[in-house]
Amino acid sequence: MRNYPTAFLILLSLLMITGCNKLTQVTDVITQPTAREVYARNFDNDSLPYLNWNRAFARALQDSVEVKLPYAEQGVFNADNLPVYAYNLKLELGRNYHFQVKTDSLNPLVFIDIYEKTSDSIRPYKLLEQADYKTASLNFSPKNTGDFKLVIQPQLGATSDFTMSFGSAPAYAFPVAGLSSKAIQSFWGAARDGGSRSHEGVDIFASRGTPVLASVAGYVSSTGNRGLGGKQVWLRDGLFGSSLYYAHLDSIIASRGQRVKVGDTLGLIGNTGNARTTPPHLHFGIYRRGSGAINPFPFIEEAAFPEISETSTEIPTKVVVNASQANLRQGPSAKMQKNGSLSRRDTIWVLGRSADWLHIKTSENQSAFLHESLVQALN
Repeated sequence: MRNYPTAFLILLSLLMITGCNKLTQVTDVITQPTAREVYARNFDNDSLPYLNWNRAFARALQDSVEVKLPYAEQGVFNADNLPVYAYNLKLELGRNYHFQVKTDSLNPLVFIDIYEKTSDSIRPYKLLEQADYKTASLNFSPKNTGDFKLVIQPQLGATSDFTMSFGSAPAYAFPVAGLSSKAIQSFWGAARDGGSRSHEGVDIFASRGTPVLASVAGYVSSTGNRGLGGKQVWLRDGLFGSSLYYAHLDSIIASRGQRVKVGDTLGLIGNTGNARTTPPHLHFGIYRRGSGAINPFPFIEEAAFPEISETSTEIPTKVVVNASQANLRQGPSAKMQKNGSLSRRDTIWVLGRSADWLHIKTSENQSAFLHESLVQALN
């Protein structure tokens, strides 16, 4: 008996307690099936509707629709067109992203998956996160800045109204008391010393003596008065394994080895070091082991979530083009790249609406955005 795998011993013990009718629940504790795997149990392997539902999901991974956050979209899930919503996103290290889908009282299942783009031509997207079963929201913090794809798919037969909301919040608290990112006057990458070097941080301007705060819980790894930074504090972050650099301080309050929590005062704003000819400000930088300095701005920029208002007009599920030519766009803006066109009397499905733009699907299953002035509802 002692040679059995540990997982089997746990399973056997639990079965003795709960009975065989709890087999699925018990095995799920060990195997941790995905939301899609749990949903698949409702169908036979050769179920045509379920196979078509899966094919629609696979096609959506090829969509080129792109949106910028914060983003909101409203519409109606229409069971007739097997809707899938796939969005290309540029996400940044240092942001905590929140993707949510709100539906009506019928509360259909909604599946949310996020993929990272890879250099593999055969499998260009790698699955990173999935929302839990019966959970229509997903929190995601990328480990790097890059290109990602968000895929949202309602269950088979869903006919609910919906509102999607995509937004983000900073991973760190702002490092200067009483201020926001609006106080930043010099950003990452700005030229320094006549272009011989670039700015490896952001400069936050404030009155002399304004408290400088711990942006994250951690410990003070170093303090001192040296080099270009003058009076400075280095804070080791236990969350990302990064070092936060606070420079040009007027005075240092924290001490080396001190454990701090978010909001603790580390020092006071000044202009020591090579900032002595400039107004008082904090130079704030972030350094990652193995990669050096990284852009700190995404870590401290304010939260950005879309404003959502109740739509006063009904969103049609099908529309017909009423212009001689209607350009399709990759995103909800005339500045986005054109990715096709339609002609007068072409009929298209409406997936949703974002401001004055319709998220549509053509008869060839191409997803795109189209300005609502170019179409009319199909009676």
